[in-house]
Amino acid sequence: MKTYNLLENDKFVEIINKQSRLIGIDHGKKNIGISICDENHNIATPLTTIEFTQLKFFIGEIKNIIKENNIEGIVVGNPINMDGSLGPRAQSARDFSKSLTEQLSIPVTLWDERLSSEGAYKGMSELSINVTKKQKKLDENSAAFILQGFIDYYKNQTK
Repeated sequence: MKTYNLLENDKFVEIINKQSRLIGIDHGKKNIGISICDENHNIATPLTTIEFTQLKFFIGEIKNIIKENNIEGIVVGNPINMDGSLGPRAQSARDFSKSLTEQLSIPVTLWDERLSSEGAYKGMSELSINVTKKQKKLDENSAAFILQGFIDYYKNQTK
């Protein structure tokens, strides 16, 4: 089983195959949004939201998603402060990402998620679903916003 350290974006880009699927993660205290991209890295779509109770249960669920979807890498949202500084939430995302690298044999990187929730909510505002359903979908849509940002970067780096 190959092991990885938490990778910087440029190193992650170097080892990801051009024909591979990635998942995006929006890590929160209560819920974790999951998104997925197509094999050609064109578009990220919301996949699911997982209620976060314990890391070991989440790892079990994410292993199933990885296996079922032939996932080759994970992009975790990094909640950097608007001024560019790293606060407690960013440290929590880093710790969470390091736990993923220790327990899964898959590359993991962090991606700046500033304004991802706002972007996801704005994108959902035109949907004709009630506020409760929108809130449940917000995490996975935020994960898609995060992953789309990364795959756009990836495509620019691999031209």
